[in-house]
Amino acid sequence: MEIREEIEQAEKDYLSPFATLSIHTKGRERFLEPCPIRTCFQRDRDRIIHCKSFRRLKYKTQVFIAPEGDHYRSRLTHTLEVTQVARTLARSLKLNEDLTEAIALGHDLGHTPFGHIGEKTLNRLNKNGFRHNEQSLRVVDVLERNGEGLNLTWEVRNGILNHSGKEIPSTLEGKCVARADRIAYINHDIDDAFRAGVLRDFEIPQKCVSVLGSTHGERINTMILDIIRQSRDKNDILMSEEVADATDTLREFLFQNVYFDAWRKEEEKKCDEVISHLFDHYCQNPGEMPMEYIEIAYREGVERAVTDYIACMTDRYALRCYRQVFIPSAYPNL
Repeated sequence: MEIREEIEQAEKDYLSPFATLSIHTKGRERFLEPCPIRTCFQRDRDRIIHCKSFRRLKYKTQVFIAPEGDHYRSRLTHTLEVTQVARTLARSLKLNEDLTEAIALGHDLGHTPFGHIGEKTLNRLNKNGFRHNEQSLRVVDVLERNGEGLNLTWEVRNGILNHSGKEIPSTLEGKCVARADRIAYINHDIDDAFRAGVLRDFEIPQKCVSVLGSTHGERINTMILDIIRQSRDKNDILMSEEVADATDTLREFLFQNVYFDAWRKEEEKKCDEVISHLFDHYCQNPGEMPMEYIEIAYREGVERAVTDYIACMTDRYALRCYRQVFIPSAYPNL
């Protein structure tokens, strides 16, 4: 037997009847000769980790824009935290950990510079709208590898597309990632808000503290354990009513006191201005974009290409482009 076949047999022997087995994948859009070592989902994980979009997450905002401190989350560290929580859920419920990991690592590849501020701006500017989960799927399907895409399995693509929004992932592994995404961002955004002095621990609603715990670790532990207890031997990923209510209350608290609070308004305005001006400029001057986006403009239209180009930018690259286009440079000495 090949090593891959041994792993596939181990999945059959050990995983839950509700798990997604590698041998039962719905496949890829283009045929790919099976790897002798890795299952299809392990292969997808590796393709995501090695792609350019994954590396760019290091310089994309999570919540706090261009923070001075070294310990604020970026979109990359968020992705790693989501991956760890999701894998813990999958392992405990005997689901396919490799599929879960691949979905989690790829779920935010399409996120914009400046976090959800950039997403909101591109949604306003593009006549067809913009959602980061749809863009993440476009990244792995179209934009990576010079237009060839990563050719991922149907299950990974479905989990990436449906990790947020109204649609529900088709696999329990995808549902683990959707739960893990919310667990991760609620808790690490509170931690970063404490670090920034935007929140203080006594401001957290007492209802949430009494149910979930008073520390970062206690809250995450409560949420994970509750999901495991509620979901074991079931064909769904569930939370108890008490923990779900406390989690939703904590999320609403974050929206009111961190995401939409007055302290962000001025920074949001600046980020919106940067992206809006870049969008207008490249729509009028598409030839100034890199060749891969010029080719997209010919195939799918200028607005689609400009949206892809800006969405792929890191925070620092967007600011660099803005300076190059709109801020005069000093005239050299002759």
